[in-house]
Amino acid sequence: MKEVNKMSKTDFVDSIGSVFEHSPWVAKKAWMHHPFSSLEQMYQKMIEEMYAADPSLQLALLRSHPDLGTRMEISETSTNEQLQAGLSQLSEEEFNEFSRLNKEYVQAFSFPFIMAVRGQDKHSIKQSMKKRIANSYEAELQTALNEVSKIAKFRLLDTVRDEETIISEY
Repeated sequence: MKEVNKMSKTDFVDSIGSVFEHSPWVAKKAWMHHPFSSLEQMYQKMIEEMYAADPSLQLALLRSHPDLGTRMEISETSTNEQLQAGLSQLSEEEFNEFSRLNKEYVQAFSFPFIMAVRGQDKHSIKQSMKKRIANSYEAELQTALNEVSKIAKFRLLDTVRDEETIISEY
């Protein structure tokens, strides 16, 4: 954390802002809590800022996430996460099913299906998609933001090395 706390606001946003998919505004807002006493505190402040943000910013954050199982060009971080979950090796039939589910989901909620896929596989992800599409808009909005929080935690742990602190389970 010493290195993070030495960063200028610009360096902080450039280095840490990417833990929220194409949404550096979260890091910009969290900067006002700088310096951070721990990685846990920094993470919590970022999450608090995400939840406190205007709904239009939250929706933009959700919409910045790629479809799971897409063949479109996506960020390197998303590519690696989807690769580990087996989403980059879908058969043509699986790809078509994921495409159909993604389309149904976006039609229902106006943002893509979001899931922290670390530790998941294509089967568990598909089951979750099928289950969550039945949620109400408000329930799914909260679920999606919760999943973004999990993704940010994983990415933050990959980005910042802090020997003293482990981020608690969300």
